[in-house]
Amino acid sequence: MQIYKFGGASVKDAEGVRNVAHIITQHKDKEQQLIIVVSAMGKTTNLLENLTKAYYNQDEQTHLYFEQVKEFHQNILEELFEDRTDAIYNDVSNLFVEIDWILEEAPQDTYDYLYDQIVSIGELVSSRIIEAFLRKQQIDSLWLDARNYIHTDNTFREGNVDWEKTERGILSSIPSLVEKHVLVTQGFIGSTSENFTTTLGREGSDYTAAIFAACLNASLVTIWKDVPGVLNADPKWFDATELIPELSYLDAIELTYYGATVIHPKTIKPLQNKGIALAVRSFVDLKNTGTIIKSTNSTLPVSSFIFKVNQVLISILPKDFSFIVEDNFSHIFDVFAKHRLKINMMHNSAVSFSVSVDYDEQHIVSLVKELRKQYDVEFKRDLELVTIRYHNQQTIERVLVNKKVIMQLQDNYTCQMLIQSIA
Repeated sequence: MQIYKFGGASVKDAEGVRNVAHIITQHKDKEQQLIIVVSAMGKTTNLLENLTKAYYNQDEQTHLYFEQVKEFHQNILEELFEDRTDAIYNDVSNLFVEIDWILEEAPQDTYDYLYDQIVSIGELVSSRIIEAFLRKQQIDSLWLDARNYIHTDNTFREGNVDWEKTERGILSSIPSLVEKHVLVTQGFIGSTSENFTTTLGREGSDYTAAIFAACLNASLVTIWKDVPGVLNADPKWFDATELIPELSYLDAIELTYYGATVIHPKTIKPLQNKGIALAVRSFVDLKNTGTIIKSTNSTLPVSSFIFKVNQVLISILPKDFSFIVEDNFSHIFDVFAKHRLKINMMHNSAVSFSVSVDYDEQHIVSLVKELRKQYDVEFKRDLELVTIRYHNQQTIERVLVNKKVIMQLQDNYTCQMLIQSIA
């Protein structure tokens, strides 16, 4: 059994959907069991996020964003399905009705809950369209609702998987179904015990693929990307990048922990637990074998660079200039966890504790407000966090052109620098 995961870039238009069908036809052996996990199409998640924020704030742009989402998918449908009476048109329309029902009334629930109910529709629509097109191409496929299998707690926007219940649900029916069909399901989403939709965190479709693979003891997970594989730097930042043909689980976990976006951070551990290899391949260049992540003692062959933009430096100081002590740390970490902000980098001195986090206006405003009840808090925006794995002085100097270092941490293997552009 294999799991294929297709991200938003791979299905951003009708041609992308056709290419998915082509990949399945070219790469699936007759006897191979295959599960397809798909993300929302193109930039749908971004649009639905804008829609959710506008609705929550009762912004007049709400229905404009919704119309953009519907028009985008309608155009793809019309390119793929000439027969306007095809059932897929009705399936997609019914899914969008779920958003209509939410928008009919003023928001009564928390933002995170509303986010999951609205943004999850992107994956549901995408998977419906792709599965319908596979059937049209004479591929024996079957659509599954991932929410019937991926069970989480009630942490909306970052659902924690109930592994025992999830594995039990997956094993109850999927092994028999995948013997007969190519199964198509959604990444990113799950459900609570009360059947409310949850999401697994931004870009969580990789994690979904790993969950199915671990529960089913799949032989391989393949993530199809718009890059040749895992590169030593994001092409958006460096012109000259190098493909890493093989990665250990350890190095892959390190890279994702520090912010490498090619793989979701939670993806590796379930696969490593079961010894399941992960391939990262290009959906553009199908002859390229990409990167394989597996159990190996080899280390990264080249230095790797990870960039995280839109960073905020938050500095926390006791109001009376007393020392920062263990009790302070315990309280501070509790506050960050409460407001669901992941610390990317931290440094402490006798009288201050400084951290770098991704800028999230809603969560940071509430975090700072709570911290200021007990501490003096300063913060600086518009920073970049650069992490270099297997660094040397040349690689450090390479990223500091027209930049100044605000904070730096370094050990034998990893160098992290919070930097600011020099005007």
